[in-house]
Amino acid sequence: MSTATTNAAEALRERVAGFLARHDPATTARLDFLRARFDAGLAWVFYPEGYGGLGLSQSLQPEVDRLFEDAGAPDNRPWTNGIGLGMAAPTILTFGTTEQKDRFLRPLWTGEEIWCQLFSEPGAGSDLANVATRAVRDGDEWVVNGQKVWTSVAHNAQFAILLARTDPDRPKHAGLTYFLCDMRDPGVEVRPLRQITGEAEFNEVFLTDVRIPDTQRLGAEGGGWRVANATLNNERVAIGGKGAARESGMIGVVARTWREHPERRTAELHDRLLRHWVDAEVARLTGRRLSQKLAQGQPGPEGAAMKLVFARLSQQLSGLELELLGEDGLRYSDWTMVRPEKVDFTGRDAGYRYLRAKGNSIEGGTSEILRNIVAERVLGLPAEPRTDKNPPWKELAR
Repeated sequence: MSTATTNAAEALRERVAGFLARHDPATTARLDFLRARFDAGLAWVFYPEGYGGLGLSQSLQPEVDRLFEDAGAPDNRPWTNGIGLGMAAPTILTFGTTEQKDRFLRPLWTGEEIWCQLFSEPGAGSDLANVATRAVRDGDEWVVNGQKVWTSVAHNAQFAILLARTDPDRPKHAGLTYFLCDMRDPGVEVRPLRQITGEAEFNEVFLTDVRIPDTQRLGAEGGGWRVANATLNNERVAIGGKGAARESGMIGVVARTWREHPERRTAELHDRLLRHWVDAEVARLTGRRLSQKLAQGQPGPEGAAMKLVFARLSQQLSGLELELLGEDGLRYSDWTMVRPEKVDFTGRDAGYRYLRAKGNSIEGGTSEILRNIVAERVLGLPAEPRTDKNPPWKELAR
C-alpha cells in the first residue's frame, strides 16, 4: 500500500470514528443514521463529494463498511436493492444531470427507493437492441407502451431503469432512449413469473400509457444504447465480479459437503472437486483484480468474463453437490410460491441451489452472448460475420 493510500485510510478511519461519536447507532433512528452517513460522504467513499462519497479510491470501501459493521451500525440492506446499487446508481452518476443525481442517489443508497430493470422483452432478451416498447413524446412527457419480462424485484420497486424505442425509423441500436420510470404510475402492472424453484423472484411488467417526464430521460434522446451498455457492464460486474474470501460461496458449500460425507467420496469426485476449487480460486483472485481496476474508472468488458465464469461454476458446483449428497440431494424443502427480496444460494438446500443455478447462464446476459463479448472486445478476435455477403473466411482473412 502506498504512503498516500495509507494516509487516506487513516484519515478515513478518523472520519468514521468522528461520525460515530456524533451519531450513536444505538440511539439514532435507522433512516436518520443512513441519511447522515450518505451526507457525510461515507456511503460510497469512491463517489464524488455531495453524492455520498469523498472522491477516494474504491479500495477503501471495504474498510469503511467493516468499521460501521463493527460499531453495530445499521446497513442499507443491500440485498434488497442490488439492481439499484449495482446498476442504476453508477449509471445515474455517469450520465445523469445534476438534478437527477440530487434526486435519486440518496434515497437509492438509503434503501428508501428500491429499483428494478425494465430491459428484457419477450422478443428482446439477448438481442436487447430489438426492444419494441415504444416511448412517444407528448410535450414535456413521454408516453410509454409495451411489455417487459424477467424483471427481478419489480413487485417491490418504486423506480426502474427503462429502455424504450423512441424512433422506429432509425437503425435499431440508434432509435433507443433510456428513462427512469416511476413504478407507481397507474399504467404499470406487475405480474409474478413462477420459476422452476417454486418462487416468483422474477416478474413480467405491462406498461400502458405510462407517462414519464422528460426530466427523467437519462442521456440524450436516441442515445439509450450507449447508456444501456454502461448499465450492462455494471450488472455483469455486480453478478460475477464481487470480491470474496477464499472458499466462500458455492465452492465453500460443496467443500463442506465433501468433508461431512467421507463415505461418498470417490477418486473421480475428488478430482472434479479439486479442479472446481482451483477454478473458483482463480475466479476469486481475478475478481479482486477487476475490483482494483474498477477503482480507477468505469467497468470494461472484463466483467462479462467474470459473469461467464460465475455462471459456469455455479452450475457445475451445484451439480457436484447433488452427487455428493446421493438420494438426500433429491429432497426439496419447500415448493410454496413466495416472492423473495433476494436470491439466497448458500442459505437454502441443495435442490434449490441446483435449480436456481440454471438461470445463472441466462440472467445478466446469456453465456452465448458473453462469449462473443469476451472474444471480440477482450481477446480482439474477428467479429462474427453478419451477412451472407460476408462469409466467415473473409472475416478470418482480415
